[in-house]
Amino acid sequence: MKKVYYNANVITMEKDAMHAQAFVVEDGRFKAVGSNEEILGSVGAVEAEDMKGKTILPAFFETHMHNLSEGLILRDMNHNECTSIAGLIEYSRNFLATHDIPEGRWVRGRGWNQDNFSDEKRFITRDDLDKISTTVPLAFTRTCGHVIVCNTAALNIMGMSEHADDVEGGVIDRDETGRPLGIFRENARACVLNAIPEETLEGVKELILLSQEKALKCGIVEIHSDDFKDVPGNYKKVMQAYDELIKEGKMKIRVYEQCNLPVREWQADFFANGYGTGWQNTEKYTLGPYKVLIDGALGARTALMRDPYKDGDGKNCGVAMLTQDELDFLVDNAYKHNCQIAIHAIGDKGMDMVMEAIEKARKNNPGCGKGRDGIIHCQIMNPDQYEKMKEMDLIGYIQPIFLNYDYKILVDRVGEEKAATSYGWKTMFDMGIRACGGSDCPVEDMNILQNIHCAVTRKGNDLNPPGGWQPEQDLTVEQAVSLFTTQAAYAAWREDWAGSIKAGKSADFVVIDKDIFAIEPDDILKTNVERTYVKGTCEYCAE
Repeated sequence: MKKVYYNANVITMEKDAMHAQAFVVEDGRFKAVGSNEEILGSVGAVEAEDMKGKTILPAFFETHMHNLSEGLILRDMNHNECTSIAGLIEYSRNFLATHDIPEGRWVRGRGWNQDNFSDEKRFITRDDLDKISTTVPLAFTRTCGHVIVCNTAALNIMGMSEHADDVEGGVIDRDETGRPLGIFRENARACVLNAIPEETLEGVKELILLSQEKALKCGIVEIHSDDFKDVPGNYKKVMQAYDELIKEGKMKIRVYEQCNLPVREWQADFFANGYGTGWQNTEKYTLGPYKVLIDGALGARTALMRDPYKDGDGKNCGVAMLTQDELDFLVDNAYKHNCQIAIHAIGDKGMDMVMEAIEKARKNNPGCGKGRDGIIHCQIMNPDQYEKMKEMDLIGYIQPIFLNYDYKILVDRVGEEKAATSYGWKTMFDMGIRACGGSDCPVEDMNILQNIHCAVTRKGNDLNPPGGWQPEQDLTVEQAVSLFTTQAAYAAWREDWAGSIKAGKSADFVVIDKDIFAIEPDDILKTNVERTYVKGTCEYCAE
C-alpha cells in the first residue's frame, strides 16, 4: 500500500536535507521525501493526507529504560507524587483497600524520594510500611531503583525481621540495636527480589504491554531495555514472553535488550545457549549489549566516587557492586563472545572501573567484541574522563531528564568543583563523543519531549533553576533530538534503516502539535505527541 503525506513541516534529521514538506510511504518504508511539488507530481493517483502544516519528526528511540519495571509501576503502586511519608502511607492504604490482593501476593511500589518529602527528609522504614499493612508483604523501591524497603510481613517471609547478614556490594540498614530497618541498598536488594515469587509468564507479558502502550503515546518506536533482572529474575522467561507476544501480533515496537547478567553462572548459561549481541528473534526483538552495574545512584549516595560525598560522614564514597577483578572477568568473557558492552556507571570512580575493564578486554581479545561500547549514565565526570571516552570511542548513554531532580542535590553531594564538570553533554558533542538519550524509566518519565526540553534548557519540569543549571552546556534542539533518533539508531546498528526520515528507511515517524525548532525552548515542555507511526502504520492517535 502506498500513501502520501504532504503539506507538512518535516524535520528529517538528515543533515544534507533537514527539511521537507512531503513523503511517500510504501510497504513500511519511506519511498521518497521532498517538497510538495516533487512528491505530489511524481506519485500519481494514490491515497494522500494533507497534514495542514503539522510538524513531523522521526519516531523516537529510548536507549535506556526498564520495560518490565515500568509495567510494574503502571500495574501496582506509583509513589512518584507522594510528597510526604504520611501521604505515601495514606496513598498505599487506599491502594490496598481498593484492589483485590490475593492472599500471599507481594505488593510492590516505586517512585518514593526522601528529598521530596515535606515532613521528614529520610528514607522510609519497615515501621512506616507496617502502618500500611502488617499482613500483606510490601516492597517499595526508591525512584532510582537502588534501594528497596520492606515491611515486617515481608521481612518475616525472608527470615530477616530480627537479624540480617551483611551482603557484599550491598548495605542493610539497622537501628542502634542491630535490628534491620527493612532498608536494602544495592546488592542487598537481592535478598528481597529473591524472596518475591517470580512473575508468571502471562504476568510478564502483561507488564510488557502496559509499558508498550505508554511508549507509543510518547512517540517511542524502539526501546533499549534492561529486562532480565528487574522483575522476574529469569532471562529465559523474559525472552519467551517477547517471543509469544510477537507471534500473537501484539508487539508493535522494537526492543533492543540490554542483557543484564551480573553473575558468572548466569552469563555462562546465556552464552552456552548461543545468545549474544545481535541474536534476533525478529526485527521486533534483538539482543543488544552485555550489561552490568558497577555502582548505585547519586540520590541514594551509592554512586561510586573517587572522593567521599560532601554531605555524608566524610567516609562514604558509595558502593561498588562488583570488584575490579570480577568486572574485568565479566567484560572479558563478554568480549570473547563478541558482545557489545554497555555498563551502568554514575560516579567518577565507577567510570574509572568501567573504562579500565573495557580497555583490558580489548587488549586481551584483539579482533573480538562487537564494537560501539558505551557507559550508561556518565553523570559525575572529570575532564580526564571525557578525554578517555573520546580516546576509547565510547558511547555515552545519557539521561538529560535526570537534571529534573539532580540539579537540586548535585552541589551538596559532590561539591562545586566536581559538579562543574559533570553532566557535560555539550562537552561530549564538542569533543565528538557519541551520545544517545534515555530516561532510565521508571526512574524518570519516558516522555521524550520533556527529556529534549531538559537537554536544551538545563531546567527541570518546574522550569527551575532560572536560566538553567550550567547553561553553557545547553544543547541545540537538533542535538537534543538526535539523542533520540540518529544517535540512538547508531547505538544499535540501525543507522542504515531507521532513525531519520529518508527514502529506504523504516517509516517510523511522529506528529507533534508544535514546531519545537521554532518555539520558545520552555514551550517544548508543553508540546504533545499527536500520532505515532511504526512502519507506516498509525499505532497511537491522541484524537
